[in-house]
Amino acid sequence: MKKFLEEFKAFALKGNMMDMAVGVLIGGAFSALVTSLTENIINPVIGILFKADFSEVVLHLPFDINLGIGAFVSAVINFLILALVLFLMLKGMNKLLEFGKKEEPAPEAPAPKAPTQEELLAEILAELKKRGGDQ
Repeated sequence: MKKFLEEFKAFALKGNMMDMAVGVLIGGAFSALVTSLTENIINPVIGILFKADFSEVVLHLPFDINLGIGAFVSAVINFLILALVLFLMLKGMNKLLEFGKKEEPAPEAPAPKAPTQEELLAEILAELKKRGGDQ
C-alpha cells in the first residue's frame, strides 16, 4: 500500500498534472465569466428584438411540446465565445513558441579537403618524371 501511495504522489505532483489542474480551474472560472456575459449582456440586447428575456424564448409546438430556443442559442453563443478565446490563446502561444526558436542556418556543404603535403609531393614527382621521360 505504501508503494502505491508513493507512485500516486509522484504521478499527482508531476508538473503536467498540476498544470492541467490549474488549467481546469481557470477554464471553469472563465466559463462562468462567459456565461455571465451571455446571460447579462448579450441576451438582453438580443431580447430587445423579442421584447422578452431571450434565454426564456420558447417555441410552442402542438401536443404540448416546448422548445427552449433561447436557452439553446445562449449555449451556442457561450460555446462560440469560449472557442474563439481558446483559438486566440493557442494562436498566441504558438506565435510565442515560434518567436522563441532561433533559426539555425542550414549546414553548409563541407569544403573539399586540401591535399596533404605527401600528396602534393607525389604530384610534383609524377610531373617531374613525365617531363624527364619526354626529353
